[in-house]
Amino acid sequence: MKTLIITGASAGIGLATARRFADAGYAVTNISRRPCPLPSVNHLPGDLSNAGFLDTLGDRLSEALAGADAVSLIHNASRLLNDSAADTSSDQLRAVMEVNLAAPNTLNRFVIPRMPSGSSILYLGSTLAEKAVPNSFSYVVTKHALVGMMRATCQDLAGRGIHTACICPGFTDTEMLRAHVPEEAMDAVRGLSAYGRLIEPSEIADTLHWAAENPVINGAVLHANLGQVER
Repeated sequence: MKTLIITGASAGIGLATARRFADAGYAVTNISRRPCPLPSVNHLPGDLSNAGFLDTLGDRLSEALAGADAVSLIHNASRLLNDSAADTSSDQLRAVMEVNLAAPNTLNRFVIPRMPSGSSILYLGSTLAEKAVPNSFSYVVTKHALVGMMRATCQDLAGRGIHTACICPGFTDTEMLRAHVPEEAMDAVRGLSAYGRLIEPSEIADTLHWAAENPVINGAVLHANLGQVER
């Protein structure tokens, strides 16, 4: 059986992705603080802001990986703050880096040795992985770095039959977006899409499933944003 290991599948894109892969016959394991509401998903409670989050999960994660024909590891969880280059402390930046960069690295080190040929590692980037807007400093910095992590992963795993990509969603209708963008600004956000709407989490989930099944995109940055209108 194919296996999906995903972080942050309690809501939003993560939840939609867990559902999409489960529907495709994958055994799905989620790592997050809040459980994934899907009864078929194996939930491992873990706080990715804690550097030692795998200390108590290692045995159970090994069990989830055992015997898999192929493994898809999706780094979905991330932290987004309203912050600025002018006033973000190094401690604040480190806290965001712990979730957005260090946790994926921790999982990679654990999972890669257990991945058979035909597996994949997918990183959830953002439109802000290759551009910037005001007041999203630590998120922009770490998402840019995530693209670098993906590209380095591609090079370091060459010849092992494991492919990787960074999927960069545009404005997606999630709890995270609505917590970051005031309701009165949502119409303007919708106007930044060539289709005049937000992306549905299920659309990103479909993109991730396609990416997991198609190694031809190894090393690619894929922007899934409905065509962003530049102002």
